[in-house]
Amino acid sequence: MSHWLSTSVAGITFDSGGISIKPSSGMDLMRGDMGGAAVVCATAEALVRLGVPGNVRVLVPLCENMVSGSASKPGDVVTAMNGKTIQVDNTDAEGRLILADALCYAHEFSPNVVINVATLTGAMDVALGSGATGTFTNDDDMWELLYQAAHKTGDRLWRMPLFSQYRKQIDSHLADINNVGKRGRSAGGCTAAAFLNEFVEVQKWASLDTAGVMESHGEVPYLSMGLSGRPTRTLIEFVRLMYGVE
Repeated sequence: MSHWLSTSVAGITFDSGGISIKPSSGMDLMRGDMGGAAVVCATAEALVRLGVPGNVRVLVPLCENMVSGSASKPGDVVTAMNGKTIQVDNTDAEGRLILADALCYAHEFSPNVVINVATLTGAMDVALGSGATGTFTNDDDMWELLYQAAHKTGDRLWRMPLFSQYRKQIDSHLADINNVGKRGRSAGGCTAAAFLNEFVEVQKWASLDTAGVMESHGEVPYLSMGLSGRPTRTLIEFVRLMYGVE
C-alpha cells in the first residue's frame, strides 16, 4: 500500500519572525502558525474514526520562532538532515527550515506519496487570499486526485508553478541554497516551494501553502470567524480517493 506522509511547517507554535522580526500589527495571529500541524493531526484522527484503510504517517516538527541571545541570525549557515547547507538570510522564513528536515526524515519510511501542509508564505495570501489553498506538486496524476477531492468538498486548491527559474532564485554564495529568494518578495510562494523541492526524492509530492486560508473572515458559511482548520476536509477526501474509499 502507498504511504501518505504529511509533514507540517505550521508546527511553529508562535512566530515572532525572530531577528527578522514581524511588525507588531497582526502578530497576535501568529499563534495560528501551527495551523498546518492542526490540519494534519485532525485529518489523521478523522481517518481513524472513519475507518479509512491505508498506511498514513504524520510528522509534525514543533518549535517557536522567538528573539533571544541564542536566536539564529541573518547570514547564518545551517546544515539540513540530508547534508545540504542553507544560508539563512531571513529568520522569518523559518518554517521551511524545520520542514526541510521533516521531509528528509519522511523518506526514512520509504513512502510512495509525500504531502506537506503549512502556513508557509504571506505571498500566497497575497496571491490567492482565502479563495483556495496554493498547491505545488511534481506529479500530474496526484494533482488530478487532489483537484477531485477539492471539487467534492468545496474547499478548493489551486495549482501553482514549479518552474526551474524559481530554483535559480534561491542560489547562495555561502551555501547550497538560500532560505529566501534573491529578489525579495518576488514569487515568494514559488521560491519557498522550490526550496522544499530540494528535500524531496519521491515521484509524488505536493506542498500545500495554507497561509491565505488560515483564518476565516465569514466568507465560508459553515466556518465560524477565526482560525479555520482548512483544508482538512479536502485532505481527508484525498486519502479516501487514494485508497479507493467511496
